[in-house]
Amino acid sequence: MTADRSTARGRRPGPGAQPLPGRRTPAAAPGGPPRGSARGTAPRTGTPRPAEQLRGAQLAYERARRAWDRPLTAYYLIVGGSALIIVLGLVMVFSASQVKALQMGLPGTYFFRKQLLAAAIGGVLLVVAARLPVRTHRALAYPLLAGSIFLMVLVQVPGIGKKVNGNQNWLSVGGPFQMQPSEFAKLALVLWGADLLARKYEKRLLTQWKHLLVPLVPVVMLILGLILLGGDMGTAIVLTAMLFGLLWLAGAPTRLFAGVMGVAGLLALLLIKTSPHRMSRLACIGATDPGTNDQCWQAVHGLYALASGGWFGSGLGASVEKWGQLPEPHTDFIFAVTGEELGLAGTLSVLGLFAALGYAGIRVAGRTEDPFVRFAAGSVTTWIMAQAVVNIGSVLGLLPIAGVPLPLFSYGGSALLPTMFAIGLLISFARSEPGARAALAARGAGPVTGAMTRSMRRLVRRRSSRKR
Repeated sequence: MTADRSTARGRRPGPGAQPLPGRRTPAAAPGGPPRGSARGTAPRTGTPRPAEQLRGAQLAYERARRAWDRPLTAYYLIVGGSALIIVLGLVMVFSASQVKALQMGLPGTYFFRKQLLAAAIGGVLLVVAARLPVRTHRALAYPLLAGSIFLMVLVQVPGIGKKVNGNQNWLSVGGPFQMQPSEFAKLALVLWGADLLARKYEKRLLTQWKHLLVPLVPVVMLILGLILLGGDMGTAIVLTAMLFGLLWLAGAPTRLFAGVMGVAGLLALLLIKTSPHRMSRLACIGATDPGTNDQCWQAVHGLYALASGGWFGSGLGASVEKWGQLPEPHTDFIFAVTGEELGLAGTLSVLGLFAALGYAGIRVAGRTEDPFVRFAAGSVTTWIMAQAVVNIGSVLGLLPIAGVPLPLFSYGGSALLPTMFAIGLLISFARSEPGARAALAARGAGPVTGAMTRSMRRLVRRRSSRKR
């Protein structure tokens, strides 16, 4: 009686015990689910369920977002992106310039060696700019601006300035080396414009129109006038874009911004209408035929080079258009040779590197609390992105050919040196981004120095323990 009650209360019967009368032991039905399993549930397979896939995608997105929001993201993007652009540019200059050099009776590596030397000097300038404090950058603004304007005035003096490809904007500095002062004027505008607007921002003067425009706009108009005297419309477009970038960062009202843009547009239209050469370039937008007198020869053969590259190109050194068909294959149209030899994959890689560089510059300008850093970083980013858009747009036939090089990529030491100094500015500003300085300090020394330091610490510990 007691055993029956304990069994009825839910205790498990011992071995050999019989089930209670009227109660059946559950058993698996033939062909049904096994005993103890939920009825109707399918067995688990190796394929993840949609909910698990969604959860995994969300976790991956969160990890990527946290990695992207780290303090040193902009720093690594600027250093890595600019280094890859410069190295790839050196490779393409070596490939695209050999035929041109041989046609001129020069060694095949002539242009490559000059570009390599410029890159080495530019690397020194980049490191110096990255290490200089902000106050030193601001101190360089006025001397650099005065020196650039003086050199651009010298360019217009007969017998001193040199004319290249119809534009008189070069100075000979001895031997085969030449200098284009208008390229250094871009860097001068970055430093001087940022310093000027930062001083007015600190004094709360940027809410007044006259302080926004004067003396920034008159000085830029003076530089543009000296550049246009030499016939360089492309550099003038880039400088105008930099002026608009500075005004935008300074918080110019929409009416003022639209007014300045309208005046600039009217002046550009007037300059184009009064020049048959510029009108012919404007007529070549979207051209697929060289036209009468081959006026669209360069634009059309740039498209031929891109079209013949396919997905992965014909291989380094295998370009056909650089054999005399495409003018300026190593300078203004090096992007077309890149598309022919490296294909769509190569051109998209270049575009991706410039996009990463542009994002990093915008991030530095947006996160800083220093007005000078904000204006300077935004101006450098506008400079590089606007010049890249003008160059690539002209190669693709979407914009008129402006004769500006692809930043950090095309052949030309006068363009490479100030641009690398500007990249050094961005690196310096990225290092001072909130949280970046602490992250760099926490990271400590490099791998070699860090290993040596750890070894020395272990050695000191061992000696101290022996003494004890």
